[in-house]
Amino acid sequence: MIKVFKALLLFTFFTFCSQANVSKNDEKDDEAIRHFLNLFEKDRDLHVASFKFISENWKEEYTPIALEVIYLQQDTKIIVPLLQLLEEHTKQNFVYDFNEWYEWLWNQDEKILAKYADFKAELYKRIDPKFEQYFKGRYMSDIRLDEIRWGGVFQDGIPPLRDPEMITANEQDYLDDDNIVFGISVNGDVRAYPKRILAWHEMFVDEVGGIPVAGVYCTLCGTVVLYKTTHKGKNYEMGTSGFLYRSNKLMYDKATQSLWNTLWGTPVLGPLKDKGIEFEHLSVVTTTWGEWKERHPETKVLSLATNHRRNYGEGVAYQEYFATDQLMFNTPFNDGRLKNKQEVLALRFKEAPDEQLAISTRFLDKHEVYQNQLGKVSFVVLTDQSGGNRVYETNGQEFKKYDGKYTIEDKNGNQWKLSEDEIVSADGTSLKRLPYHRSFWFGWLAAFPDTKLIK
Repeated sequence: MIKVFKALLLFTFFTFCSQANVSKNDEKDDEAIRHFLNLFEKDRDLHVASFKFISENWKEEYTPIALEVIYLQQDTKIIVPLLQLLEEHTKQNFVYDFNEWYEWLWNQDEKILAKYADFKAELYKRIDPKFEQYFKGRYMSDIRLDEIRWGGVFQDGIPPLRDPEMITANEQDYLDDDNIVFGISVNGDVRAYPKRILAWHEMFVDEVGGIPVAGVYCTLCGTVVLYKTTHKGKNYEMGTSGFLYRSNKLMYDKATQSLWNTLWGTPVLGPLKDKGIEFEHLSVVTTTWGEWKERHPETKVLSLATNHRRNYGEGVAYQEYFATDQLMFNTPFNDGRLKNKQEVLALRFKEAPDEQLAISTRFLDKHEVYQNQLGKVSFVVLTDQSGGNRVYETNGQEFKKYDGKYTIEDKNGNQWKLSEDEIVSADGTSLKRLPYHRSFWFGWLAAFPDTKLIK
């Protein structure tokens, strides 16, 4: 009995000491966060005291905090000494090249303060009070918190088009036949969203074919994804958070202010994380207006009456960014198999959740009929004269010829008719369309580092 009692006393003692140390560490971390935030105040004496604390108590967990302070700070009297501290303790010398700093950081093991999310909440609410809700008390995340970077705009600072005005093909008078559009078809509701408009808004939220959807365009990573925004009977109203993960915009839902990964279609930070929510994604064809309206004379198309003042000329938005292979915001990876902004057809199917495939669009331009398999799903990619791609299941069928329009021929010479929903043989056999979209190579790789590549 005495031995048991002593053991209990020792356990209680060590537990108390452990909790005391945790509490003490929390207090010191809180103090560190306060000192970093003090560097944004105008009191020079406060700056001196804060620098003294930061310097004397430096640890690796301060690195991402220091980087964010330097990134947002405009006072060189703060930037220079803090940068010197950073270089001294990390043994790195990237000066003001934040992409280099972040690439180095993201290739180290993640080391952050326990309340790093609270630091981000306090820091970014100075820019937009709504930002606080993303981070306050959000200590568990499906992505690295130090990889969540501010994109330079407020919440919905790049304004989504909500229930935008659509007009008929005959009513529109601003598009040329070679203008790029993103074409969708949902339950027979056929629509075109010109790149020249969507690039200024990066998202549309609407009901198409009786289904609530969000079309998300990340201009930085060249991705347009169409999502059904209803999950298990609940619809989520999505917006643009103002933050990025690996150069890919993070969405948010209005009800909970959770952050969502655009390419995964899942909430990664906030109240909805780990709730088993994943949006179903649909197909998007990147094609020309001339090709789309020829196929679909009944199509609707975005009106220029968006209630926003923008120069919606073809190729105006992000002109400089699209003109080079340079990135505005980097990722942890450098991969030379393709150029950063080479477009790929991005494939992932719910039947094969752990596998992804990227196919260079240059490869597909040379192979109008391309067949392969992802997991247990066999598929064919058909590429038309505009370079637009469509993907269908094959269920063992082999196809050899495509006329670039409405007819595909199998190996036995039988003809199948193509629509946006399926390909159908003369005897009525139907093969369904599969979901897909395009992306820049670097953006797809950043979201799915284990993706297979066909080039």
